[in-house]
Amino acid sequence: MNRFFFHTIRNGAYMWQKILTELSWFIGVLASALLGFAIGYERKLRSKEAGIGTHTIICIGAALMMVVSKHGFSGETDSSRVAAQIVSGIGFLGAGIIVYRQHEIHGLTTAAGMWATAGVGMAAGAGLFAVALAATFLIIVVQCLYHLPLRLFRHKRFYRLRVVFWQQEGETDEIKKIFGCPRFQSLEMVRQKEGVCCFATLFTAEEFSFAKLNDIMRSHPYIQSIQREDET
Repeated sequence: MNRFFFHTIRNGAYMWQKILTELSWFIGVLASALLGFAIGYERKLRSKEAGIGTHTIICIGAALMMVVSKHGFSGETDSSRVAAQIVSGIGFLGAGIIVYRQHEIHGLTTAAGMWATAGVGMAAGAGLFAVALAATFLIIVVQCLYHLPLRLFRHKRFYRLRVVFWQQEGETDEIKKIFGCPRFQSLEMVRQKEGVCCFATLFTAEEFSFAKLNDIMRSHPYIQSIQREDET
């Protein structure tokens, strides 16, 4: 009877010790949730593709996989393999939000932020709380500085122009020289009674005001119309 009693107490103590140990590991996961929330909140304020939910879940997932990689295996198993796959896994996730549209790459900074957030989660899951907190602060500071209205961080802006003109001899090359573009984005040529009418779409980095466009049309009678659409 006494042997059974002491055996039960010993097993109970072991179970409680195991639970407390796992709770101490969970602290890293909980810390990662708070840090991921902070990064995601800054992204949400700027209406980015990935916000609070995405960054928080990425950070929690990276921390959880780090805990499993560090404590879930024993013996001769290489536990670092699980942690190593986090980096490549987040890379595939970030690639899904990177798009090339209208001469600009969109989502690249957000994807890089998701990748860095996974690193914060890994640090928190490994128990490197000071490193995780400092990295979170650094990520948020860099993101805030990047959005300041400074020339150093300003994106190059393009303007899309739709130009309708008559083609006779070398008007297409002259249009390219006028607006400073090496080629047309699209060019449609329609044969009419008066001649060949061209409908061209081009991108230019130079901003043409209404007065300047009016002067161009006045000095080049073969240009029928110009429509400007700003691209940000």
